[in-house]
Amino acid sequence: MLEYLPEVRAWQEPLYRDLHQHPELSHQERRTAGVVAARLRESGLDVHEGVGGTGVVGVLGSGDGPRVLLRADMDALPVTEATGLPYASAVPGVMHACGHDVHVTCLLGAAELFARATDLWRGTVITLFQPAEEVGGGARGMVDDGLVDLIGPVDVALAQHVFPAPAGQVRTRTGPVLSAADSLRITVYGRGGHGSMPHATVDPVVLASMIVIRLQTIVSREVDPSQTVVLTVGSVQSGTKSNVIGGHAVLELNLRTFDESVRTAVLAAIRRVVIAECQASNSPREPEFEMYDNFPLTVNDDAATARVETAFSAYFGDRVQTMPAAPASEDFSDIPVALGAPYTYWGFGGIDEQAFHAAVMADRVSADIPVNHSPRFAPVIQPTLDTGTQALVVAGLSWL
Repeated sequence: MLEYLPEVRAWQEPLYRDLHQHPELSHQERRTAGVVAARLRESGLDVHEGVGGTGVVGVLGSGDGPRVLLRADMDALPVTEATGLPYASAVPGVMHACGHDVHVTCLLGAAELFARATDLWRGTVITLFQPAEEVGGGARGMVDDGLVDLIGPVDVALAQHVFPAPAGQVRTRTGPVLSAADSLRITVYGRGGHGSMPHATVDPVVLASMIVIRLQTIVSREVDPSQTVVLTVGSVQSGTKSNVIGGHAVLELNLRTFDESVRTAVLAAIRRVVIAECQASNSPREPEFEMYDNFPLTVNDDAATARVETAFSAYFGDRVQTMPAAPASEDFSDIPVALGAPYTYWGFGGIDEQAFHAAVMADRVSADIPVNHSPRFAPVIQPTLDTGTQALVVAGLSWL
């Protein structure tokens, strides 16, 4: 099947440049969805558009057998590109800074390869192109829009992500691989007044400051040191002028956890700390809590991951590495959980191998190698596209 890769590569590379040049934000992936649907139809798949808004599903059958779902995400980020590429984003302030254009291109290539060789496999390939991963709602949106009834049961769900490692490498991991993520917007209330008369006020800046300090003790003093937890206060806003004490403060927090019980306990501790500090400051109103941008925990199924890793090792050899658990987050797992299917999620490299190793030797990886979401993130086209396409086909064939 993979002998057709050179022919697929001929359209994949220009298509990738086109997608990179025309990024679209979450829930706005209309042009991308149109390109995807047209390409799938050209490859001979049955296509369903508009699932969860802009999601696209392509189905290809070849007799009785397992049903394998392959997923790619489509959305870009509100980032101004600084790569200097000749095919850099033509959309001001929007960029494919996380490689979702790579994911789309690889899955379209895999779909074409499966379609060209239906005599070599048995079962059903379901290609799913998901919107709005970056805001954590795209997978759930597709599920809520009837995805389960649309595609029926599946035996396994597979997904991948390009990341800053040498191009050509593939990395797998069993168990927790990506953290859950929860963002909170917390509003605490004071009593405003003149900066020269603080005794007549309840200062929300002081209150917010005490909350920030106290929150740091949750991880250091309430979480088992063997657990990985990241708690970040990314924004604190209050007041309008140096000599005016405002009436409220807004804090925005982000929490990353790898265990559901720890996640629940830390969220409860955040609420407890905020309420207690408000009481200690004599706040005139109860604080308000708003949860947003929530991502589920990604925990790879042991058996499915072992099956994919065995197939990868046979095909890629020593290019297969172990992927470390990362406090990054994904909403992919919402789909297989809704389908009641096991899943596995792997990574593949997108950085020029020589450049990566030169950075390692100079101890400048963090300085010289742009990471996902950086305005300089730019996967090399090859062997990145080949590797991502091969990985999807090899993993799918381990069932089909």
